[in-house]
Amino acid sequence: MANSQARDEFSKRLRKAFQDKGIGTDSPTWLSGEFSENYPGRRVTQQAVRKWLNGEAIPSHDKIKALAEWLNVSPHWLHYGEGGGAGHSAQQPATPYRSALPDQELIRRYRKLNVRQQQAVAEIITALAAKDRRR
Repeated sequence: MANSQARDEFSKRLRKAFQDKGIGTDSPTWLSGEFSENYPGRRVTQQAVRKWLNGEAIPSHDKIKALAEWLNVSPHWLHYGEGGGAGHSAQQPATPYRSALPDQELIRRYRKLNVRQQQAVAEIITALAAKDRRR
């Protein structure tokens, strides 16, 4: 596959994965901010994201792995588009839901909530944990 065709195909898969994840924007500024917030050790610029979305570049392997984790797709599918037949979801083994955010980030965001919001989150977690124990 020609290099420009590979970049175009990657861009299509990336946009599809964003859409499937429910990320309805293709704003490089927003996407680079979210990526960098979710993966602080792997920050990206809005120019890099713009190039990915426009088929001008393919990210490095570590960025593809982080994108795939964030978007719940196979890194191999995201990069090469291979496997999984008609869709990319077959590439992902059935695993329990795991937030794309590291635990420390979830805690940081929780701490930014006001007291009433923190209490609501605590009640939800408590109720869900009790429900899991009953299964």
